[in-house]
Amino acid sequence: MISVRFSDLAATSAAVAATSGRKAKVDLLAAALRRLDPDELAAGSAYLAGELRQRQTGVGYASLRDRPPPAAEPSLTVAEVDAAIAELAVVSGAGSQARRRELLGALFAAATADEQRLLVGLFGGELRQGAQAGLLADAIARAAEVPPTAVRRALLLCGDLKQVAVAALTGGAPALAAIHLRVGTPLSPMLASSAPDVSAALLATGAPATVDVKLDGIRIQVHRSGDEVAVFTRSLDDITPRLPGVVAAVRALPLREVVLDGEAMALDAQGRPRPFQETSSRAATRGARGASRPSTEPALAPYFFDVLHLDGVDLLDEPGRQRWAALADAVPAELIVGRRTVETDEQGLEAFAASLAAGQEGIVVKAPDAPYDVGRRGSAWVKVKPRHTLDLVVLAVERGHGRRQGWLSNLHLGARDPRSGGFVMLGKTFKGLTDELLRWQTARFTELAVEDSGWVVTVRPEQVVEIAFDGVQASPRYPGGVALRFARVLRYRDDKRAEEADTIDMVREIGGYSAASDRT
Repeated sequence: MISVRFSDLAATSAAVAATSGRKAKVDLLAAALRRLDPDELAAGSAYLAGELRQRQTGVGYASLRDRPPPAAEPSLTVAEVDAAIAELAVVSGAGSQARRRELLGALFAAATADEQRLLVGLFGGELRQGAQAGLLADAIARAAEVPPTAVRRALLLCGDLKQVAVAALTGGAPALAAIHLRVGTPLSPMLASSAPDVSAALLATGAPATVDVKLDGIRIQVHRSGDEVAVFTRSLDDITPRLPGVVAAVRALPLREVVLDGEAMALDAQGRPRPFQETSSRAATRGARGASRPSTEPALAPYFFDVLHLDGVDLLDEPGRQRWAALADAVPAELIVGRRTVETDEQGLEAFAASLAAGQEGIVVKAPDAPYDVGRRGSAWVKVKPRHTLDLVVLAVERGHGRRQGWLSNLHLGARDPRSGGFVMLGKTFKGLTDELLRWQTARFTELAVEDSGWVVTVRPEQVVEIAFDGVQASPRYPGGVALRFARVLRYRDDKRAEEADTIDMVREIGGYSAASDRT
């Protein structure tokens, strides 16, 4: 098979970005996948999803600004681009900066204007073409002529779109079926939907239901094989070195192999949760904030609410009651989240009040007969909090004035648009920002800045922030036609990626507005 030119993928990427219909996007992506040589599938599928195959390249946004003139004619193949980026990713030692600059310059000099645009988007992590994992999963299924459900399950189990693309397009359905949960490889966690109150949650799950305390911590997934223990975030980042207390607790269990789902949080001397920002910062994976913390800090305490694998047996497809019974047998009670069975709204309200009184976020109501639905947010798990909250993405930030002079202050908030792959602005807020948060976000958004008008700093849409608000109202001022009332910052969510932010559809549903009001 002849190697595919990188310009073909650039053209596909542009066409997908310019197309609004889901089916048309899938058709374009599937056609591009079929043309890829088997050796190009890993890199090519990553590019079509807006990602690089290499997670770390050492190429920062600043180094992408000073580019050589584009080539007049396309010459690069997908394999050549992948090889060039792979070489960039391993440059280290004395003179590495100059060498990396030389390699990057050579790559961009060989790229046409369209190819350069795609490369900038890939390196900068801001390629918004609407080809997220869900779309590409459907495209893989179409290109390989296999059931979409088989592709999605394989993707959720291994968490690697590239691996799934290679398996589907080279081995078909049997290769996808061979992808199982592997101890040591994180899988996308099951997620909870939201309900405004306990009664609505129980209506969704049915009664009797199991009610878990919703801890004010970070989601963790812990894998153990023998003495080897690995801890992952909900976004599948490895934070094992940051959580020695979790590692020690799981290593002490009388087990050979296990995969546990739970939360970790910082506690005060009375055993109550510390502020979420403190928990999040201790487990942060970003360099400056994750480095060189004092060893005297108390370890984050783990609490588990599910077990996905136990001593050679996968439990994903077993009903919740069976998984939770296995968890109770394998893990001591002090390491399991508080849970109870409820049959009535009154019992659910009692559990909700008790969780809030203990300083926690609320409750998660769970259907005991449901399997562990990897990576899915459905009605089997429903969370209830005491207020409206949304996880949104910061699109820009304004320079402060008065007491906030010198800081980046007012946040421009965006909800995810599942159709375009972009974000829809919902309004601004500086409410709830402490001096500590102002100091932190000034450094953070300086790192993410892509444009500065002198007043408004536009940033890469990567940082998720949890926002509390009193309601949703119609607004002709913003492109989505709605805005949040009395929005205020609760906390930054370093444990969530931008693609996990809440959608504009969810915002409209809260406000009782239909999708027909969409102006994007």
